[in-house]
Amino acid sequence: MKDKERKPTARMLLGKRGEDVACSFLERMGHRILERNYRSGHLEIDIISVDGYGVHFVEVKSRVAPVAAEPEESVTRLKQRKITTAALRYLHRYGRSSEREAREVFFDVLAVTFDKGEERVEWFPGAYIPLYV
Repeated sequence: MKDKERKPTARMLLGKRGEDVACSFLERMGHRILERNYRSGHLEIDIISVDGYGVHFVEVKSRVAPVAAEPEESVTRLKQRKITTAALRYLHRYGRSSEREAREVFFDVLAVTFDKGEERVEWFPGAYIPLYV
């Protein structure tokens, strides 16, 4: 059975809900969402957005409270390398189109924690620099 035909798991539904919250948050911050769940081979970027400063590649981490560690801490160096590789492929393909012109490129982490009906959003713009990954 293909991924799209699978019944969504609780984890998948939590991730989608977190990404929905993240997109709404970014739009309120002045971003325009270009892509959600961008795939390049086996690599994926949760959200690609653009604002007046440049293109943002956003990794969304969704959790239900209480959490043992902060969600943004789970974006390991390996995960950063994978996102960076996918971002380079994206920029190679779309980087010259007018709406996706990359003035600056940012690698952000956006953590969404659900706690008793409340949503806590923490945004870490420029969370890491790929040069040092």
